[in-house]
Amino acid sequence: MRLVHTSDWHLGRTLHGESLLEYQGAFLEWLLGQAASHRADAVVVAGDIYDRAVPCTDAVALLDRTLRDFASARIPVVITSGNHDSAVRLGFGARLSELAGIHLRTSVADITRPVVLSDAAGEVAIYGIPYLLPDAVMAELDAGRSHQSVLAAAVTRIRADAAERGIGRTVVAAHAFITGGLPSASERDIRVGGIGDAPASVFDGVSYVALGHLHGQQDIPSGAGAAGAGAAGKGGTTVRYSGSPLAFSFSERNHAKSVTLADIDAAGRVTTVQLAAPVPRPLREVRGKIDDLLARADGDLADLAAAWVKVVLTDRVRPASPMERLREKWPHTLVLDFAPEGGLIAAEADLARLAAAMADPVEICGHFVEFASGGPPDEAQRAVLRDAAEASQHAEAAA
Repeated sequence: MRLVHTSDWHLGRTLHGESLLEYQGAFLEWLLGQAASHRADAVVVAGDIYDRAVPCTDAVALLDRTLRDFASARIPVVITSGNHDSAVRLGFGARLSELAGIHLRTSVADITRPVVLSDAAGEVAIYGIPYLLPDAVMAELDAGRSHQSVLAAAVTRIRADAAERGIGRTVVAAHAFITGGLPSASERDIRVGGIGDAPASVFDGVSYVALGHLHGQQDIPSGAGAAGAGAAGKGGTTVRYSGSPLAFSFSERNHAKSVTLADIDAAGRVTTVQLAAPVPRPLREVRGKIDDLLARADGDLADLAAAWVKVVLTDRVRPASPMERLREKWPHTLVLDFAPEGGLIAAEADLARLAAAMADPVEICGHFVEFASGGPPDEAQRAVLRDAAEASQHAEAAA
């Protein structure tokens, strides 16, 4: 049995104001091609289909077109809802979509409604666990107020259902933070009572666990009996995050984005291979003084012209129009931060200087400019400060 495992599409997301919808559409076209060329029996999508509970209309149209194309290609798709999705909206028309081979699993009632596929060795049951917010589902699952408790209760139901059906090979798609996973800066915090993770042991006995939520692709050690590193030993469990197909923050700039091709043999052993996803633009971060960086723009930093760029300027005094100057060389500069060499003026010293200048509002404003920018105001800036102070004083006198 061959599956393609992906997650965290976040359709409609932007990267520091840059729309990613065009690139998300290109990824989904590529995904269909990969599933067809590798003759996948199904595609499993482990949550966060959309970036928000009420997605933009363009994102909805993209998903509609994508699912139509998979249905036309007769490639089954199993989709669970994530913490960014509205389970009700994503699950609309689920029974109708089922007829086209699009299997939406967005409620607790769906947990024991597997998609059953067959190969030469028999049946494989694919179960979908939607994102389980403990406060919302613990009563229905008869579980405690923790991610571990509600996940364990869901998997207990799955084990019982698989045993009743007489199916030994099982796949579980889940959207959760599993202990040992490495997070990125772009994931939403899902902690409840200070605890947001659950151990991989809750999935013991499952052949393959297709995880979503963390944006970096990674294997999770599943405890005793598992072979790890992409292959489960006999009776073991392979637990894996496919990661997001695109980078959603500069903290992910070194990620190797991919989807996972998972092969399940007759004994339930799993072997995984990563299929590198298309990269619309690399993400790069550079640090230094603006003049030094621009002097290197046509040399060792020439490749930044085609990248999304984050620039951290270390100039002691903030330069004029830095973003405009940087974008002349690197048009896709998205983020500009300042970290002046030596740091900002110490607050204690600045307060002492402020106390000595209490009688002169222009001096007070000048100290703020120096504190914020790393250098004192020049004559033009002081003239603006004087005009502002005088206008304020005249307004007070007139009142």
